[in-house]
Amino acid sequence: MTNLASGTVTLLFTDIEGSTRLLRELGDGYEQVLGDQRRLLREAFAARNGSEVDTAGDGFFYAFPRARDALLAAIEGQRALGAHEWPGVVQVRMGMHTGEPLSSGTGFVGLDVHRAARIMGAAHGGQILISQTTHDLARDLPPEIGVLDLGEHTLKDLPAAEHLFQVTGPDLVREFPPLRSLDSRPNNLPRQLTTFVGREREIGEAKRILASAPLLTLTGPGGVGKTRLAIEIAGAIDPGERRFDRRP
Repeated sequence: MTNLASGTVTLLFTDIEGSTRLLRELGDGYEQVLGDQRRLLREAFAARNGSEVDTAGDGFFYAFPRARDALLAAIEGQRALGAHEWPGVVQVRMGMHTGEPLSSGTGFVGLDVHRAARIMGAAHGGQILISQTTHDLARDLPPEIGVLDLGEHTLKDLPAAEHLFQVTGPDLVREFPPLRSLDSRPNNLPRQLTTFVGREREIGEAKRILASAPLLTLTGPGGVGKTRLAIEIAGAIDPGERRFDRRP
């Protein structure tokens, strides 16, 4: 990992929509898809001074010193993905937020990180979502780049509704279904009163296993967080895609 910017930074999260479906369809060919996706995004993000904070499963976590650079990097990344020849339908969703995250020595932590990840989670493949703060700071954009005001949305684990915007421009898809926010995705998962931090790798591994397994069981001694992790995994996958349980 390169040296990370400090102070006010723009945090960008990405992942492949429907990665479990792709893994089932492509089998061993998914590894090549994942490698190509990573290469194209790394090239686009590095060209705009992005620093790779973390890689988990099929997703990236990048940090940029300027909101404008992050937004343009996301656009250029989507264009590169769109121009590439894929063996199937490969669509990447992106979300970003600008704030002052805390440095952990090896990365970033704090509510700003969580907010950026949740904004990405509300997006669809091919869509770029940004927070109000990123929208306000991303000035002097090329005239062909615009934003759509999507209004306020309630996102999982966040204390207040977030005002979200969709980035638009040439070669970017404009029309998407309603955002994957709590306002538009009713479910029977219990509402959590605290923020879930960490375990991105465990969630990514669970999603990978559920691509080919009919049931995933989480085991461990009482109190280690099996139930909470199961709830987070359930919220991270498409409803009804797979079943899992947790056992003591």
